[in-house]
Amino acid sequence: MSEANPGSGAPGGAADPAVGGPHDPEHDPRASYALEPEYVARLTDRVLATTGTTTQVTSPMNGAPLANIPQSSEEDVAEAFRRARTAQVAWARVSIDERARILHRLHDIVFDRQAEIMDLIQLESGKARKHAYDEPLHIALTARYYARTAHQHLDTERRPGVIPALTRLEVNRVPKGVVGIISPWNYPFTMALCDGLPALLAGNAVVTKPDAQTMLSALLGAELLEEAGFPRDLWQVVAGPGRVLGTPIIERADYICFTGSTATGKIIARQAAEQLIGCSLELGGKNPFLVLRDADVERAAEGAVRASFSNAGQLCVSVERMFVADQVYDRFVERFVARTKAMSLGASLEWGVDMGPLISADQLETVEAHVADAVAKGARVLAGGRARPDLAPYFFEPTILEGVTPEMTCFGNETFGPVISLYRFHDESDAIARANDGDYGLNAAIYSKDGDRARVIARQVKCGTVNINEAFGATFASIDAPMGGMRQSGMGRRQGAEGIHRYTEVQSVAQQKLMRFGPMFGMSDETYSKVTTATFRLMDKLGRA
Repeated sequence: MSEANPGSGAPGGAADPAVGGPHDPEHDPRASYALEPEYVARLTDRVLATTGTTTQVTSPMNGAPLANIPQSSEEDVAEAFRRARTAQVAWARVSIDERARILHRLHDIVFDRQAEIMDLIQLESGKARKHAYDEPLHIALTARYYARTAHQHLDTERRPGVIPALTRLEVNRVPKGVVGIISPWNYPFTMALCDGLPALLAGNAVVTKPDAQTMLSALLGAELLEEAGFPRDLWQVVAGPGRVLGTPIIERADYICFTGSTATGKIIARQAAEQLIGCSLELGGKNPFLVLRDADVERAAEGAVRASFSNAGQLCVSVERMFVADQVYDRFVERFVARTKAMSLGASLEWGVDMGPLISADQLETVEAHVADAVAKGARVLAGGRARPDLAPYFFEPTILEGVTPEMTCFGNETFGPVISLYRFHDESDAIARANDGDYGLNAAIYSKDGDRARVIARQVKCGTVNINEAFGATFASIDAPMGGMRQSGMGRRQGAEGIHRYTEVQSVAQQKLMRFGPMFGMSDETYSKVTTATFRLMDKLGRA
């Protein structure tokens, strides 16, 4: 385990709780095998829960218990929104400069405490440390971007009024109120925070329900928000099953942000429509990866490993379908398979592991079923293909399949695990059509030495983000770039101007000077209409919009 930075906020203020070691469970019934109980209690105290019931979570790395998470009720959700609304009224009066200052302080805190953050992410999700590092990095970049561009996105904007010099028009960005966020388990720290940071900057409060499997990472995020200077009541956390708390959150929120499955996203969209509130939904994907005939094969093979096996394939923008040109197919497959077989596998908090385990028995069951179905129907396994309980309870090897056909489950259904299917193509238009096949459209990657041609092809791919000569990081890490899905992969965007404007209402304020919109100086209605028509004809000739 890596040591935390001094002043990390861990119990005692000196060391990461995962480093100091737990109390002896033989002699201390409060003890967790992985985390100090005082540390866990400090985090779980942030859950608004009065039911008296808890749910135990364990680590996918070794099955050790991590925490007992208090469970919230519908009444707790109502109280969370009451507190959030009270806090939001005061927060909306805080200047944009002050909000941005606090948000920028979060950037520094996250980098200062990144070792502690990574430890907790790994213990809860099982991912390799290099993939856990992506999470504090993404939150720091998000905080810095919105802090530095706050005025650009939120300042009142002057626009031309209908009558030059006589009509003053301003457009304001007014906060929605309280934003409800339902976040997933696959990136438990970044997805718990990244959608909420621009909401706070825009003057909103947040009520969030993180996934049950990764509550601690989300709660650590809430602690860091308060340390940065955000009022505690501004960010409320509830815990419990989505089927219990989802509807109460949607019924009370002024906007909903959800990341998860397409099936659940459709339910949320319908419920949001009933409330006449907006929502942004990042949903499923079956993301394509195109290797063109002029691609740098070694670079494409390296990118293919990251695209397919980052976080054991449990990444919304990871690749599950790979289309490779005839001219480079054999060379590419040779290098891709070799790189995959050379990966370091394990369940460890140390650096040096290339892929960790899946998060749960359910995910493992899905991956095993997809691979077994494909093999039974004739697919060939070029690498991997089996579970590795010797490494961790839910470990499945990085797997490359060839000969996958439409009747196989993994052909069109999202696996969300370390399984990639290879397809050969001769004609690029056919490859584009196959990449666009199906209902999803989240992320794509194109490898080619000809950037101009790749960008032309990118415009034909029906995905919300397209990376050229990179797996997914070029778009995802560029915070000024909007990120989200087309078709069944979702609606709305995070990041960029779109990522903060979704949390605001647009308000137009027009002040009219001297003249009114009606007859003046004894004019008849008919004369007024003729004068007005002549005026606007003149403005058109002068090039007025």
